Amino acid sequence: MGLITGLLTFPIAPVRGVVWVAEKLNDAADRELHDPAVLRTQLALLNQEYEIGDITLEEFERQEERLLDRLHSARVGPAQIDQR
Repeated sequence: MGLITGLLTFPIAPVRGVVWVAEKLNDAADRELHDPAVLRTQLALLNQEYEIGDITLEEFERQEERLLDRLHSARVGPAQIDQR
């Protein structure tokens, strides 16, 4: 980046920084949502909550189905799910 370009785009530098941070947060959230290891850990914690009586069977089944769907989509990819 040249000196003139740097001076002319300096006022929007904070915006670029905010966009960069937002992109990094989005990437981290995507990794957490689709990481099979994280999903398996969440399933184990859900099972543990049910076993000690913190949640009802209905709540357990609802959350388990949601987590299993996410785990399945993480393994096969969203393009293959849309083709069903």
